[in-house]
Order: sequence, then C-alpha cells, then structure tokens
Amino acid sequence: MRTCLLCEQEFVPPIYFAPIFSFKQSRSTRICSHCLQKFQKLTGNYCSFCHKEMDQGLVCLDCKKWQQMYPNNVLHNHALYHYNLAFHDLMVAYKRRGDYVLREVLQELCYEYLIKTDYDYYVPVPTSPEHQDRRQFDTIFAVYGDILPLTPLLKKKTGSHAQGEKNKQERLKTPQSFFIDSAVELDESIKTGKILILDDIYTTGRTLYHARDCLRRDFPKAKIESFSICR
Repeated sequence: MRTCLLCEQEFVPPIYFAPIFSFKQSRSTRICSHCLQKFQKLTGNYCSFCHKEMDQGLVCLDCKKWQQMYPNNVLHNHALYHYNLAFHDLMVAYKRRGDYVLREVLQELCYEYLIKTDYDYYVPVPTSPEHQDRRQFDTIFAVYGDILPLTPLLKKKTGSHAQGEKNKQERLKTPQSFFIDSAVELDESIKTGKILILDDIYTTGRTLYHARDCLRRDFPKAKIESFSICR
C-alpha cells in the first residue's frame, strides 16, 4: 500500500511485469489511478510547433504570430498534457506554496517520455533568485534533475517577476531576463549539438523563446527545441 501524494488516500500500485524481467530501474508510482485520470493527455490534432490542442489546422494562432517575429525559426516545443484544473491546482501547491514533495507527481507525468529522448544537453529554465530564496529550491531543476543529466547553463536576472503573476499581454511584453552562466564548463560539442530546454508550462511561449534566443546568441549552430509537461 502507498499513500497518494495528491489525495493522501492509500492505494495499491499497479503491477507491471515487464520491468520485473528487465535490468531497467523502475520508478515507484506516487499517484493513485483516480488522481492520475484528472490529468488530461494531449491527443488528436495539435499545433505542429507548440503542441497546443486544436480542432483543425496545423499551426495555432499563437505560433502564427511567432512566425511573423521569427520567420523560418519558430521554436518546436514538445508537451504531454493539457493545462486543466488538476494541473493548475498542482502547480499552485508546488510553486506558490513550495510543496517540494509534489515534484514527484510532475516527474511521474513526464518520466516515461523523457527517458526515451536523445539530446546532447538538457537545459532547465531557471527560477528567479527571489523565488528560489523564498522556496529554498529551484522548481524546474527539482523536477528534471532526478530524470536527466542537466546542464544549468541559463541564469535569470534579479528582479524578474514570475510569469504566473502576469496576464497574456504582460507575458508577451516581458523583456529578456536570461543570461549564460559563464561558470558552467562546456564541451565544444554544444556549438553544433542538440539542446532541449526544459520548463513546466507553455502558456504564451515568451519564456521559452527568451531562453532559446539567449542560447542561440552563443550557439547559433546548435539545434534547440523545448519541452513542457503541459500546454
């Protein structure tokens, strides 16, 4: 029996026989099936750039605007879940209230997908210094650090307000707040390597585009994409 991290009810985790007969390390299930069903996976038709669900078409309105700003250079984002009420409540508890243990819920939602990816560098979007001091941990690094070998190449300027505190128009007008951490030791391969930027939520895309732009200034020949757990 285990206790669900979301509803705090005891549950019996499902048994999968494949991991038993393999040498791969399996992760413990921390969410009951009832809570897991509340998270809505992205299925069917979605934007070919940002993974936003759409009734029809190939490119969403948001990415059409990004096409105007970045001709032939729109960011490709990979996402798994729709941003619904369950995800909203999870992020409020995790980020606003600083419930560190809930990183394990987010890890469970993306683990199986991420361990199958093949990038040379995994770069997390950093938390602002103010928010990290208040929470005592970096919310993005805490999620992905147990799954992937991270390269914390990006830093965020002091005084940058959280995107969650802004409306859509304010988010889009947010100035560049990232810079490269010169203290991080890098191999020459990063100049032409495959980089995946990691975030939790893709809302307008402004944060991820700023992160991508910052990396491209130093590594213009690198192939850069992004991942967010939900869109």
